[in-house]
Amino acid sequence: MNHDTIWLARLGIDQGIFTRPQCVQIRSKIGPQADVMTFAQELIDSGAVADVEILEQLAGLALEKAQGGPPPDDPFAEPEARAADNEQPLSAAEPGSSKTPFGGNLAFEGISQIDDATLATAMRELLKSTARAGASDLHLSTGARPFVRRNRALSYVSEHTLTAEDALRLNTVLLSHGQKQIFTERKDYDYALALSGTDRYRVNLMFHKNGAAGAYRMVPAETRTMEDLGYTKHIETLKKMLSYHNGLILITGPVGSGKTTTLGSMVAYLNETREDHIITVEDPIEVVQPAKGCNVTQREVGPHTKSFFTALKGALREDPDVIVIGELRDLETIEMAISASETGHLVIGTMHTSDAATTLNRLLDVFPPTQQTQIRASVAESLRGIVCQRLLPGVDGGLVLACEILVSNTAIQNLIREGKSTGLRNTMETGVKEGMCLMDNVVFGLWQERKVSAEVARANITNRVLKAKIT
Repeated sequence: MNHDTIWLARLGIDQGIFTRPQCVQIRSKIGPQADVMTFAQELIDSGAVADVEILEQLAGLALEKAQGGPPPDDPFAEPEARAADNEQPLSAAEPGSSKTPFGGNLAFEGISQIDDATLATAMRELLKSTARAGASDLHLSTGARPFVRRNRALSYVSEHTLTAEDALRLNTVLLSHGQKQIFTERKDYDYALALSGTDRYRVNLMFHKNGAAGAYRMVPAETRTMEDLGYTKHIETLKKMLSYHNGLILITGPVGSGKTTTLGSMVAYLNETREDHIITVEDPIEVVQPAKGCNVTQREVGPHTKSFFTALKGALREDPDVIVIGELRDLETIEMAISASETGHLVIGTMHTSDAATTLNRLLDVFPPTQQTQIRASVAESLRGIVCQRLLPGVDGGLVLACEILVSNTAIQNLIREGKSTGLRNTMETGVKEGMCLMDNVVFGLWQERKVSAEVARANITNRVLKAKIT
């Protein structure tokens, strides 16, 4: 087809105005030699585009870009072919180069010369190619070189340091006018960015001392099973936890440890094995859960509800069976979650803690001293289990899951009621038959299986006896 027609298809697909299958269908109808105006008119006649004004703007931009040749990524090519052509290894970046090593064509030093529509297209391609290259995060920050994180290691996208103006444009070019106003007023903004049904990103925008910055977390296109995540040895324990119809399950770990992925996997398991009503409250929605066996209602803090607390309070009146809370971060939310778990609901939530003992202390210590006796009794009765996880660098260059699992039993309940968290470790060591495990023992086992190096194992084990055995 003509370069201008290909450019129109490329721009429209990237901006989500129409889809590639629609373009392919129209081309088969009007023929490969049709000009841009014929192609645009057929988009309107077929119902693929309703906003004629936007289409006219895209057509004008396509005519301008066609003077420089066709786009680097042919929208009419098969997706597999385009991915193979675009994808490059992460190490392909050359010192001093402004081109991304992910297949994008964004020259960071020339951002000021690019119009908004072109920059938006380039930004979308940068995100897509970053995800294709296997990176988990993309960072665009004022005063720093653009960089990505893959397998916990950092790699630079370009040697060009972003100016305050360039960083602000890059991080806001995909926002609507209303979203830009919110970001400008609050100086912080979290949202979920969906470029297509399979290209989703969790975005955090902020301002720091130098200017604007953005962190883009890649959301996997498919929800992985708990076995795929690395819980094969503990799968029966987790399934038993999820078999309850009331109680509290906590998924914990440091930032970037995969808590959201595990949470999504658990919701997917419940969705496939039950016929219940699941309500999730997230900030923002990352993993989209289509209804299968269950009816899944997903709410996002901001667009759909004011806060986790208000959503959780409302959820109790919405006939839920399972309530999933993206993060237990304050007294009101934690108190409401415990109450919900006592009143016949299965509640699953996440916390930023490193082990089971710390999780219980964090959960209980947010309450004032006058409520401690009552809340300890409530938690002892409602807690079903705690899953703490970390992602460790593996010897093969990938990431390996290490976990600590606490399963509530009579001994654990007594320790919680009496406030003796120091005895949890010994109880968990003797509860191996019930599915419990300690992080130190799991990491030591990973070292014995040669899945992690001795250095990584020593850095993640606190038990001096086990650490001394690592050579």
